Amino acid sequence: MCVRATLLELGLVMLQEDLLRSLATVMKSRRVQLFLILAVLSFLLIHFHFLPCSSNAPMEEKPSPVHILILSSWRSGSSFTGQIFSQHPSVFYLMEPAWHVWVTMYQNSAKVLHMAVRDLVRSVFLCDMSVFDAYMSSQKKKSDLFQWETSRALCSPPACDSFSRSDIITAGNCRTICGKYPFSKVEEACKTYSHVAIKEVRFFDLKVLYPLLTDPSLNLKIIHLVRDPRAVFRSRENTMADLKRDSNIVMGSQRTKGEMGPYNTMQVICKSHVEIYKAGSQAIPSFLKDRYLLVRYEDIVRDPLARAAQMYRFAELHFTPELQKWVHNITHGNGQGAQAFEIGSRDALRVSQAWRKTLPFQKIEKVQNVCKDAMDLLGYRLLQSEEEQKNMSLDLLFAQNSFQ
Repeated sequence: MCVRATLLELGLVMLQEDLLRSLATVMKSRRVQLFLILAVLSFLLIHFHFLPCSSNAPMEEKPSPVHILILSSWRSGSSFTGQIFSQHPSVFYLMEPAWHVWVTMYQNSAKVLHMAVRDLVRSVFLCDMSVFDAYMSSQKKKSDLFQWETSRALCSPPACDSFSRSDIITAGNCRTICGKYPFSKVEEACKTYSHVAIKEVRFFDLKVLYPLLTDPSLNLKIIHLVRDPRAVFRSRENTMADLKRDSNIVMGSQRTKGEMGPYNTMQVICKSHVEIYKAGSQAIPSFLKDRYLLVRYEDIVRDPLARAAQMYRFAELHFTPELQKWVHNITHGNGQGAQAFEIGSRDALRVSQAWRKTLPFQKIEKVQNVCKDAMDLLGYRLLQSEEEQKNMSLDLLFAQNSFQ
């Protein structure tokens, strides 16, 4: 019974008792009046006894979703890190939804597009997929969403009936079977998960995200993923054509041209990592406390299970035995990572060091020159000679606690 009805009932009972005591002393001429009063009180007492509880009565609330932003840059291992979250059965994941913003508004600079990207990310976190109406056709399907097949949530119910939500689902299998569903399934699926994770490479300043971190409708946690700039540079060389439009938006088309173009881009990327790291870990505002985690890709490939467990704890997720097996297998395969944007089983540690055998030392020096501040801050050893480069026993990674 609700509190309001109980209090009213108690008051009426007490009033009724007072009137009954008065009844013994009143004159006979007033007996009819008192009888009528008692009848009315009895009716009211019965009415309030069965009064339903107020809709304002406290109810058990559904836990608010956890929102995870994997913040990184191109060719930094972010697609693999995103898969660590995507394959979790409690996570709705999207890979780089802001791709749609940049494709539509490519004439603008990355800085100008920051707010549009932020607004889209916020809407996705809240499972409001109408935000894509501004960037996609009115006849859009689920398969029109950038890299939709990398999201296990879009390859399982209610977004696709061919797999179970607990399955480990590869992008290839999903792409073949689950592409025919309507776009409305994206929002429908999102609303059924306790965690929403987004991997994004189109933020260059953590302060742009402060409105999301202070938004009471969000429970945002940021994983800042970085990688050795020399490895990033080598990987970008192999995918230069694919990254041309993004590089032009970051730099402006003129600064990406010529011999120094790729180094100019790396300088901007490295500077952004420095600024993000400093904003997230040094003299941080109160709303950022325990909501920023720096992760180096090299630490993930050296100890995948420990680093995956660390990220899951940070995101308030359980590391299931099935996921532990998957993380181990996908990082201890025989693949060479030849497909730039495909996530498959590979020898992750060896692939992460491949640049030391293929990148000319002259280029290494140039990368180190434009990214020295980031490398010093994030714990990457500078190479002084080609001999050091080829000496694979020389560890280029400083212990993480030595720079944090």
